Amino acid sequence: MIYKSLEFKNSVGQKVKIVDIPVLDKESNYHFFIQARLQVLITSLSKEKKSGQCSFRDYLKGVLKWPEYEQFYNSFRIRKNA
Repeated sequence: MIYKSLEFKNSVGQKVKIVDIPVLDKESNYHFFIQARLQVLITSLSKEKKSGQCSFRDYLKGVLKWPEYEQFYNSFRIRKNA
């Protein structure tokens, strides 16, 4: 799986960086799911007054039920390293 990062300024003007955002095809079953969760995280971080780095993967660990989290990340695991 390929990951990207996003950097923006919050309401106070401090830089906030979100890392470990998975890149998915638009046809993927999880595309809307990830997009919605990312929007919620961005909204909450933009209202906070602290800067720094946040991991989207760690955010999903705390928000999702564990079977959903495992299903999402295990579905993209490479079967053979060829």
